[in-house]
Amino acid sequence: MKTLSLSPQVETLEPRRPSRAEAEEAVRTLLAWSGDNPARPGLEKTPARVADAFGEYFSGYGADALQELASAIEEAAGYADMVLLKDIVFESHCEHHIAPFFGVAHVAYVPSTRIVGLSKLARVVDIFARRLQTQERLTSEIAAAIEEGLNAKGVAVMMSARHHCMAARSVRQANVATVTFRFLGAFEEDTALRDRFMAAVKA
Repeated sequence: MKTLSLSPQVETLEPRRPSRAEAEEAVRTLLAWSGDNPARPGLEKTPARVADAFGEYFSGYGADALQELASAIEEAAGYADMVLLKDIVFESHCEHHIAPFFGVAHVAYVPSTRIVGLSKLARVVDIFARRLQTQERLTSEIAAAIEEGLNAKGVAVMMSARHHCMAARSVRQANVATVTFRFLGAFEEDTALRDRFMAAVKA
């Protein structure tokens, strides 16, 4: 049975990670398969550039959201209401076509005894976004990490994104926005709190 985790290594059994040289050779193969010549001057350095880009796009595999939260936890000092970060810009890549999707995330939590530096919440979004994703799983992973990392009474995450795989291929719908939600704890149980979150996001 496979074990899922919030850590960067999603499965307990992982394939061998290819070398940088193997990754670049794979790009050459795709360029040739596409019908072009990987050795021509304009494409000669493309495999190295793509490898560099992938290292940036998917840097979330080398980061741990729970450790990120643990490094900046403070006492709540009596604060027990919603903390909301609106309009966190993110970009991710869909696991189906490795096509980008991008938009904004709205993240809120209700602290129990601990709060965290606000930039760490945006960092959690970025860590999970910089992996191959579906928007649905991305939304859930962000919420679960904040709930666990802060022992929060409640967590709310709303994400709105446009997917390049819909805009540039298949149905070619460039203006469609996908919106996903995840409510945990107090936000799931308390309709009034959830309504406050939605109203604040729209304000």
